[in-house]
Amino acid sequence: MSIDIHQKSYIQQNFANRIGGADYGKDTAIYKFEKIKRAKAAAKLEHPHMELIDMGVGEPDEMADARIVAKLAQEAAKRENRGYADNGIAEFKQAAARYLKNVFGVVGLDEAEVLHSIGTKPALAMLPTCFINPGDVTIMTVPGYPVLGTHTKYLGGEVFTVELKKENAFLPDLSSIPDDIARRAKLLYLNYPNNPTGASATAEFFAEVVDWARRHSVVVVHDAPYAALTYDGLKPLSFLSVPGAKDVGVELHSLSKSYNMTGWRIGFIAGNPLVVKAFGDVKDNNDSGQFIAIQKAAAYGLDHPQITEKIAEKYSRRHNMLVEVLNELGFTAEKPKGSFFLYVEAPTGIRDGRRFASGEDFSQFLIREKMISTVPWDDAGHFVRFSVTFIADGEDEEKRVISEIRRRLSDIEFEF
Repeated sequence: MSIDIHQKSYIQQNFANRIGGADYGKDTAIYKFEKIKRAKAAAKLEHPHMELIDMGVGEPDEMADARIVAKLAQEAAKRENRGYADNGIAEFKQAAARYLKNVFGVVGLDEAEVLHSIGTKPALAMLPTCFINPGDVTIMTVPGYPVLGTHTKYLGGEVFTVELKKENAFLPDLSSIPDDIARRAKLLYLNYPNNPTGASATAEFFAEVVDWARRHSVVVVHDAPYAALTYDGLKPLSFLSVPGAKDVGVELHSLSKSYNMTGWRIGFIAGNPLVVKAFGDVKDNNDSGQFIAIQKAAAYGLDHPQITEKIAEKYSRRHNMLVEVLNELGFTAEKPKGSFFLYVEAPTGIRDGRRFASGEDFSQFLIREKMISTVPWDDAGHFVRFSVTFIADGEDEEKRVISEIRRRLSDIEFEF
C-alpha cells in the first residue's frame, strides 16, 4: 500500500519533540549496540568457520528451573487464571514479602508496600510520571541503565549524572552533587550489584544514601535485579534492610536474572507505601497486569531461593576462570562480589603499534579480529564489560570456552 506525499509529510511533522520532532528518523548516528550488532555480522562473514564467543549478552544462558516451568503449565491450565491481573494477586505480593525477609532480612513489609510489575524496566519507565514535573531533576549514575533518565527527559525534566569511578569502588560520591541540583532533584537512581561494573554496595553506603535523601527530600529508586547473585561469602543486601530506607524510597526486584526468567517479564516494587501506591495508580493506566499463571509460577520461585543460589554458583565458577585468564593476558581483572558482569579497563594499544582510543575501539577489535563480543563503556574511563552468561552447557564446556579465549588472545602483547 502506497502512502501519498502529503500523508508522509504531516506524519513527519507530528512527531513529539521528546523523540526528535520533525527530525525523527533522520538521525544517522550509529549507537553502541547497533555497532556491536554490525561488527558481529561482519566478523561472521570474515571468519565463517570460527565460533563467535558472545560475552556481551546481558541475559542468562539457561532455561528457568523445571519446577517453575511446571508450575506455569499447571496454573495456565486453570480457568480462573485466564483473566486480567490488574495490579497483581495477593499470592505474588505475599511471596515477594517473604522473599525479601528470607533472603535479605527485610521485615515488616505488608501488602500495601509491594506491587508486581511486568519486569522492572516498565517500573523504571513509569516512576518518573509519579514525580517529575518540567524542570525537576533525576540523579543517575554513569555508566548505567538509562530508562529512568529517558522518561525523566520525556516529561520535561533534567538528568544529572554522577560518575562511578574505580577509586571510589564504583559507588557514587554523593558529596559531589551540587546543592542547586540536590534542591531540584526528585529522584536518585541506584543499582547494586551494579550493571555494568559488577560493584556491590555496603550497608554503610546505603545508610549514607538514606541520610542524604532525607536531607534533600529526594526519593531513592534502588534497581536490584542482581541483588541475590552474590559470591564468595557476600550476603545478599537489600536497600530496604537499612534503617530508614522505607521512609525515603523503594526497591525494584526482577526474576529475570536471578531465576533465568528474562522473557517471563515479572518483577516487583517494594518499600515506601505512598510511592508504591502512586506507582500502582500510574501502572493501572499503562497495563492490565502480568498473566496470573506467571505470577503464581514466580511466587513458587520466590519461595525457593535455593534456585538462585545454584545459579550463583555457576556464575561464580565462570568468573573465577575468566578473571584468571584475563590477568594472565595482562589485564587487571578483579572478580566482582555480585552480578554476572566483569568490568575491566580497556588496553590503550598493542605492542605492534595499534592504538585503542576508547573502550569501543578495543571492543570492535575483539569482535572483528578475535570473534569475542563484549560491551564497551566510555562514560567514566575506558572499559569493556564481559558477561559470564556465555553459552556453555556444563563445566567442561565452560572450560573449553575460556581456554579458547586464552588461545585467541595469547599472542597479543597489550599495553595499558
